[in-house]
Amino acid sequence: MSMTPAEVVKLAEKSGAKVLDCRFVDLPGIWQHISFPAHRLTESTFEDGFGFDGSSIRGWQPINASDMLMIPDPSSARLDPFAREPTLVMICNVVDPITREPYSRDPRFIAKKVESYVKSTGIADTIYFGPEAEFFVFDDVRFDQTANQAFYKVDSVEGRWNSGRDEGPNLGYKPGYKGGYFPVAPTDTLQDLRTEMVLEIEKLGIEVEAAHHEVATGGQCEIDMKFDSLLKMADSLMWYKYVIKNVARRHNKTVTFMPKPLFGDNGSGMHCHQSLWKDGRPLFAGNGYAGMSEMAMYYIGGILKHAKAICALTNPGTNSYRRLVPGFEAPVNLAYSSRNRSAAVRIPMYSASPKAKRLEFRTPDPSCNPYLGFAAMTLAGLDGIEKKIHPGEPLDKDIYAMSPEELKEVPSVPGSLEEALMALRKDHEFLLQGDVFTADVIDTWIEYKMENEVNPVRLRPVPHEFALYYDC
Repeated sequence: MSMTPAEVVKLAEKSGAKVLDCRFVDLPGIWQHISFPAHRLTESTFEDGFGFDGSSIRGWQPINASDMLMIPDPSSARLDPFAREPTLVMICNVVDPITREPYSRDPRFIAKKVESYVKSTGIADTIYFGPEAEFFVFDDVRFDQTANQAFYKVDSVEGRWNSGRDEGPNLGYKPGYKGGYFPVAPTDTLQDLRTEMVLEIEKLGIEVEAAHHEVATGGQCEIDMKFDSLLKMADSLMWYKYVIKNVARRHNKTVTFMPKPLFGDNGSGMHCHQSLWKDGRPLFAGNGYAGMSEMAMYYIGGILKHAKAICALTNPGTNSYRRLVPGFEAPVNLAYSSRNRSAAVRIPMYSASPKAKRLEFRTPDPSCNPYLGFAAMTLAGLDGIEKKIHPGEPLDKDIYAMSPEELKEVPSVPGSLEEALMALRKDHEFLLQGDVFTADVIDTWIEYKMENEVNPVRLRPVPHEFALYYDC
């Protein structure tokens, strides 16, 4: 669905909208918004925009250059499914109020630039993404940290840890640890909730392919959207998170896309299916390994070569690396395979159709900013194509049956956010192609993450350390 400014104004009038809600995404990847009376919406709004203070947005302007403009994108207009009064929502592009130039730290601008760069290379005209974002639905969450104490507690009626709780009565049917994939009701208590989420997502014009319970106990789920072009899919993923969280809240539940909220069970990933097309023709289908083209192999080579740096953007939190631990089921091995799910890159074999040929980068998680994450993966893949970086031999062996000597030959993802950020500092030239990312954006990202996440976590003792060291 794409509309002109005049059509958006008519939609506002026809729907009886009383509020115009303008949204943009900050550098870490959280939607921000400002609301206006709907009568302020005119066709000139799409040129004049609305001013706001950029100094209060994470990773953005200094206080002495704080004035910014948000320009609504008419193609993004949707009616909010949750607002009490009829509310028209538009995603905005952020520009400098003096030069009218797009703001280099606006993640959506970065995504727009990478789409333009794909076309400029002549290699392809479209990059498609299909993310599989997992999440947990909890009934309660509490956490706090002070100078002398720290704790978190999440709870779910599905949690296996509640199998002995007096629930007056406890009816059982709680998925076992790693047992949530995927028994029917009554073990799966979230069918109706997921259905409501799916229906709300589809009302927004976003096509859903499947929905199901995921592996972990305690309410882990997945809803898969049909693939779309990069910018559209990044926008859709922002709507996806918004809808899922708000549907859960309707039912007095809470959702987190945090990758590792539970100890001892599966974390939440966001496997990213991707493929290049040109003139309506898929470019990843061929006669090579697993039915892939030489171009697809080079794209995989670029992803694997730059994977450690990519992780700084696709796995952007300290918690991300609680999921990416070698020796378990997480996709930490920087190799590719047609069926091996412990490899970072998998080539799905569900269909022999050339249009279905794609690769799946399994390392990312849903805490990432999709505009930045998708852009980074695309640029890495294009770098592989342009430099003819072959990924080597596939890893089709059972990882868990391999000897330590064999595993030494397989590189792995970073072991911490700090390690990923250092990899990004050393390896980011591929991100500067086409001026998609700027050196300023990369420096700002690294500085923000170190100061606001890595160092604060490093400074704090965690409860398990008391069990390990209190009596030392």
